[in-house]
Amino acid sequence: MQLLRSFFLTRRFFLALTALVVGLTVAFFLPGWLVPLQLALGLLALLTLLDAALLYGTGGGVFGRRVLGDKLANGSDNDVAIYLESRYRFPISTETIDEVPHQFQRRDVLFRALVQPGETSVIRYQLRPTKRGEYEFGALNVYVASPLGLVRRRFRFDENRMVPVYPSFLQMRQYELLAASNRLTEVGVKRIRRVGQSLEFDQIRPYVPGDDPRRINWKATARRATTPEATDALAVNHYQDERAQQVYCLIDKGRVMRMPFEGLSLLDYAINATLVVSNIALRKHDKAGLITFSHQPGAMVPADRRSGQLRQLLEVLYRQKTKYLETDYERLYLTVRHQIRQRSLLILFTNFETLYGMQRQLPYLRRLAKSHLLLVVFFENTELSAYLNAPATTTQEVYNQTVAEKFAQEKRQIVRELNQYGIHSLLTAPQNLTANTINKYLEFKARGLI
Repeated sequence: MQLLRSFFLTRRFFLALTALVVGLTVAFFLPGWLVPLQLALGLLALLTLLDAALLYGTGGGVFGRRVLGDKLANGSDNDVAIYLESRYRFPISTETIDEVPHQFQRRDVLFRALVQPGETSVIRYQLRPTKRGEYEFGALNVYVASPLGLVRRRFRFDENRMVPVYPSFLQMRQYELLAASNRLTEVGVKRIRRVGQSLEFDQIRPYVPGDDPRRINWKATARRATTPEATDALAVNHYQDERAQQVYCLIDKGRVMRMPFEGLSLLDYAINATLVVSNIALRKHDKAGLITFSHQPGAMVPADRRSGQLRQLLEVLYRQKTKYLETDYERLYLTVRHQIRQRSLLILFTNFETLYGMQRQLPYLRRLAKSHLLLVVFFENTELSAYLNAPATTTQEVYNQTVAEKFAQEKRQIVRELNQYGIHSLLTAPQNLTANTINKYLEFKARGLI
């Protein structure tokens, strides 16, 4: 039974058989054709048996495997590799169909390759998930044909493998590598000049040309002058960025975060950005924490900088689920008031489409800003921007542009009103969310606001 399930006749076989059937039909009227066509039919049968013997004979076969990570990154292109190793003694043509999870809705995962005897062929492609959760991969189906091409044999590998889709750790690693090599400007993170100086003392070191003369420590210089091995070098105070500041990301899981952009919801954009910003904060020796909320309080991870903090944040972000109900900002305020005792940077990821919607929550935002440094991050409507930039040639298009301009103006009015009450704000397109949020965080560090 298993042999029959793996046995397939090819299109070449059916084309040859169709031609012979048509020829035998014509042979009723041309009897001289009957014997040659019967011989050709017998030859086709013999070649088919020979082809099957080549594919199913001992010592032959194909080994295949799918290689991908233990988890996929949401919203990022994840690399998948398929390795095919031929154990036949002749070249084979292969058709590989990978049964990817239904969430991708892809029908183009069919790959053709010619594999030489004893060689390994590598097929590479990418998958971009747009939702967190568990994704079930099916079998890796490899159809093999010999040079005769009349029969195909199917091999199945890697059946029923579950792979979870986490917040985009690939994006986090990209920013981490760029930060390590001082190349964050390549992804839109600006170089920010420090304003003033940090008050956190690091060490006393010898003066080098270019140091600020105001940092000279005259007492340390005098003590060095009294020692036998002293030189005429001055001693200066060295300062570093203030550390161990608390940075909390507050993620709104309400209905305003349901809007999609390039297949990804605004909520998942905020989750991906939270992971990257938390990692940058930890690299800056600050403490990273998390609060999620909607119609009721969600998850909370107290700010810390221990070794497993980033892993804990990743796991909590992965498990976030929502019904996209109306957000309760009063409960958010109470949660922050009772759980966060130290002045902290609060990065609130939410979305306001109208000025009235923001004004309803403004009393709670003002209370948060009294005790903490609050940054409200919300999103531009990129579809409205497309309307504004397109030329208007008809009355309907002029009307659409007028409405789009009204909503865009309302977004800018929200920024002005938040600033009026001393609340920092960031209006950004979804695709620029991570870089712009990091810019704001680094700006606050440079200005000593945290």
